[in-house]
Amino acid sequence: MRALRRHSPKARLARARHRAYEILEQAVPGDRLASAAHAFIIAWIVASVASVVLESVPRLRAGYEPIFVAVEFCSALVFTVEYALRLWASAEHPALRHLPHWRARLRHALTPAGVIDLLAILPFYLAYFVAADFRVLVVFRLLRFLKLMRYSPGMRSLTEAIYAERRALAACLVILGSLVITTAAVMHLAEADAQPDKFGTIPDAMWWAVITLATVGYGDVVPITPLGKLIAAVTALMGLVMLALPVGIVATAFAEVIHRREFVVTWGMIARVPLFSDLSAEEVAAVMRLLRSKTAQPGEVIVSRGEVGHSMYFIAGGQVEIETQHGKRHLLGEGQFFGEIAILRNARRTATIRAVVRSQLLVLDAADLRKLMDNRPDIAARIRQIASDRAAQAEAAPGNLSEHPFHDV
Repeated sequence: MRALRRHSPKARLARARHRAYEILEQAVPGDRLASAAHAFIIAWIVASVASVVLESVPRLRAGYEPIFVAVEFCSALVFTVEYALRLWASAEHPALRHLPHWRARLRHALTPAGVIDLLAILPFYLAYFVAADFRVLVVFRLLRFLKLMRYSPGMRSLTEAIYAERRALAACLVILGSLVITTAAVMHLAEADAQPDKFGTIPDAMWWAVITLATVGYGDVVPITPLGKLIAAVTALMGLVMLALPVGIVATAFAEVIHRREFVVTWGMIARVPLFSDLSAEEVAAVMRLLRSKTAQPGEVIVSRGEVGHSMYFIAGGQVEIETQHGKRHLLGEGQFFGEIAILRNARRTATIRAVVRSQLLVLDAADLRKLMDNRPDIAARIRQIASDRAAQAEAAPGNLSEHPFHDV
């Protein structure tokens, strides 16, 4: 009975919907189909935006109109299918699973990302059913460029930073607005008699205030009285401060978002190392302050035979290969560590270790290792025990690494 339920059309449809959500939304690292789908969509976004930009040149539009039409048709088709699949799979979103499917899809359609996806395909269909201005449709088609935000971690981090500091940025806008009104009113008093056509009213002077505070200075409206020039100089200096304020707020928030993500990644790496699996959250945080992460590319030499050992390494992800002075080779995988014996014995490395695949390593320097072992006797005992076992196995079979799984490095 259970087997029948698993193979029923409803169950197959649910599995297909979940798979579509994984491909389009979750983008699990290592999922080749998801990576290929994302690369395909990104390529069409770039091609579509480039086509819209080039099509605005009359000479190119006249010579290559069939190509532009074909690109627009294919782009609309790709983005329509993508939008439909995202809408269909949105019921699998963890935050929406408790809702009926139609409400989950409506919620997704009203999100900023859902609205951008809809606007990406809307111009294509409006051109057939509504007599809209071509230039308006061009602007809507260029909004497809915003779809790249979904595939850019940096843009997502920046958006998150701006949202986190939205109140501070709103306060900056309020301050800027008050400065515009104040400086425009003061300049109106100083220049109204000398230039009634440009500063005769406060709204007229507000154009000058906005351009000056933005440090653009078009030069179409300039003060001519000594008092007006003094006010303009002070206004320009205040504009520099106003520009620096939101930039500093966003930069600080962006750095915090990146730091927080690195913290989460490093935490996950530590949790995968069995040596640290029994630590509490507070202890993991303490260990994190001692460790630094390192990414080793395939074929990269991590340690070389004969060099002085200054660090030990924990493999949080990937695989490395040990090559001894006898030419024997062995692989170490996730959760294992190496390089501790050279530190404990203050000796030189006796093996060369290379990354076999892209590997995530946690590096612990000699001084920090001793500090960790002093603070955590249980971890110290486990490290010494493993080091002792490796040394004993290496001495028992110095020429045959296959008989002992680790080597003194």
